[in-house]
Amino acid sequence: MCRNIKPLFNFDPPATDDEVHDAALQFVRKVSGTTKPSKRNEVAFERAVSSIAACARELLDSLETSQPPRDREEVAAKARARSAVRFA
Repeated sequence: MCRNIKPLFNFDPPATDDEVHDAALQFVRKVSGTTKPSKRNEVAFERAVSSIAACARELLDSLETSQPPRDREEVAAKARARSAVRFA
């Protein structure tokens, strides 16, 4: 799985449409093997990103949990700390 795709469920505030779109874009890039499609494939590439973003939004909106929402800043700080240890 692409390392740039981050979990988007159960955060306060909830994931934005831009975050969902960015995750869909990373997924399509990974599956297609290209970061920028050729002119010939541009329409199919964008259609796939839009379709996956819509499915991801539908999934996020329908998921339920009994856990309290996670704090974005706290999760980001933990990720930065892990990265600092890993690349120090």
